[in-house]
Amino acid sequence: MNESRDQWGTKLGFILSAVGSAVGLGNIWRFPYVAYSNGGGAFLIPYFFAIFTAGIPLLILEYGMGHKYKGSTPLAMSRANKKWEWLGWWPTISAFMILSYYSMILSWAINYLKFSFNKSWGSDSNSFFYSDFLKLTSSPFEIGGMVWPILIGISLIWIINWTICYKGIKGGIEKVNKVLLPTLIGIMIVIAIRGTTLEGATLGLNTLFTPDWSKVLDPKVWVAAYGQVFFSLSLAMGIMVTYSSYLPKKTDINNSAFMTAFANCGFEFLCAIAVFGILGYMATVQGVPVSEVVSSGVGLAFIVFPTVFNAMGLWGTILGVLFFACLIFAGITSSVSLTEAVSAPFIDKFGWKRNKVITVICMIGFLMSIIFATGGALYLLDIIDNFINNYGIVVVGLLEVLLVGWILKPYIIREHTNEISYFRIGKWWDATVKYITPAILIFMLIQSVITEIKSPYGGYPLKALFMYGWSAILIGILGAIIISKKTWKNKNINDLND
Repeated sequence: MNESRDQWGTKLGFILSAVGSAVGLGNIWRFPYVAYSNGGGAFLIPYFFAIFTAGIPLLILEYGMGHKYKGSTPLAMSRANKKWEWLGWWPTISAFMILSYYSMILSWAINYLKFSFNKSWGSDSNSFFYSDFLKLTSSPFEIGGMVWPILIGISLIWIINWTICYKGIKGGIEKVNKVLLPTLIGIMIVIAIRGTTLEGATLGLNTLFTPDWSKVLDPKVWVAAYGQVFFSLSLAMGIMVTYSSYLPKKTDINNSAFMTAFANCGFEFLCAIAVFGILGYMATVQGVPVSEVVSSGVGLAFIVFPTVFNAMGLWGTILGVLFFACLIFAGITSSVSLTEAVSAPFIDKFGWKRNKVITVICMIGFLMSIIFATGGALYLLDIIDNFINNYGIVVVGLLEVLLVGWILKPYIIREHTNEISYFRIGKWWDATVKYITPAILIFMLIQSVITEIKSPYGGYPLKALFMYGWSAILIGILGAIIISKKTWKNKNINDLND
């Protein structure tokens, strides 16, 4: 296992890049809404419980795997147990799919950054977003025409991904994260300060943090907390295993996992305060309760917030520019980590030159993304994202903990990370990986399936869900099995072809 591998220049560079990967669009537009709709202040109990019983243990597991077996996810899995190589390829393929539509959302943010200078979304931001900007078709079966401003934005994102990853770990990814992440946090602090000093901001913050204790006993709230922690830390996507494989031999793994989780968690709180301060202002201006203006995801960023910025005059222009710059920076740090997580396995498996792999991945990725520059793209994004997150990523995470907990045995990873870390983790970690995390992930999976059977996702026709959703899962599994059957061609990797 002595192959030469790219390395991080500093531990700080690794932490910033791991946090940069974890800090994405979900922190800004998903966490505030999830917290609000699951008991407000009371949600923090299951949320912190989830961080300690799933977030940090899984980070230690993925950092430990990547560092001990010195490889991207398929290589690490293969070195741990040859039969499990396919489990490393499934998240690689899922990450590639996520990348193809993530570039579309970032393209929207780039376009909206331009719009925010003169608020060219007009007075009806809802109609502007769906009709004028997206040119949304009437159903998921109608692809529609090409939307050129979105395609131009997508091209720009792929050029950025290529430029950063082409320069390698130290010269590209680490350098960019050292600039983008502090800038992103700085901008969000400015938005939060201004957001909380607006008229009615306290109304929004009270709505967010007032505890609804009755929700704490609701299993769905616990599932939501685990889901949020799981997705927002970039777990089971191949990113953290790959990133940790570039660490020097002596690196404090345990401490790094805690730092990554808490930094991500801190940023989520900052976003929640900023978002709900601004929503409180909007509710006050319109004379309606906060519950009527609350939204999540795409609606919050591209419909609700532009409406707020309209009402704020000059400050609306300033906050609009800062907010969309924030979305772009948060998205780029995540999309770069996804690009790396997709490229590294092919470099490891076939011994191809890094620059060639990055170039080919970015070119194929761009071609895949073209479908997301059409009028029907929002439907595809919605369906594929739901299935990859609720089934693909959750099942990969479940299989990871089963592999380490029951086949490899947890002490192997725990002893490896304890040997090189300042503070040691005890046997509680083994119990978490063997029993607690799998039980929760199985419960999440069952809940998703029951919900899916009761009412098909988003009210879409079943045919659309099979065409875009279930097929994305199937492609991930079949692709993973096919690639894992191929022999390792990389001459530096001499312990897999014996």
